[in-house]
Amino acid sequence: MSQSFVKFYAHIVFHTKYSRDIIKADTEAELYSYIGGILKNCNSIPLKIGGIEDHVHVLCTLPKTMSLADLTEEIKKSSSKWIKSKGQAYTSFYWQPGYGGFSVGWSQVETVKNYISNQKVHHKKITFLEEYKTLLDENGVEYDERYL
Repeated sequence: MSQSFVKFYAHIVFHTKYSRDIIKADTEAELYSYIGGILKNCNSIPLKIGGIEDHVHVLCTLPKTMSLADLTEEIKKSSSKWIKSKGQAYTSFYWQPGYGGFSVGWSQVETVKNYISNQKVHHKKITFLEEYKTLLDENGVEYDERYL
């Protein structure tokens, strides 16, 4: 085969350090747009980005030349540096180390997009930690609760 044809969809979830409610409404749309730009610069296609004050969900394609870990590190590193330039409220902004990364089949892309779109409504009922544990459980990921 002379060419590589790849299309992997990834759902990436990461949160603010200490799960602080620091992402404010007046900055979140710009943050999501900035993350979309990071993805494009990494040859990824952003499909949906959203979240609430303490965490972000990203649905994107995984570039064929980059690991999920490297892509997530670039998103977090670059967006953290950018958001710190957005004013006094963000000078102590950090993402928590680690992330959740889940494969998404083509048939589930619209479902995950809708899920990300409805984060604000969703989190009126459950916390981020409850949501995260559910995602881990649904995807068969073993974890130690001490490290969540």
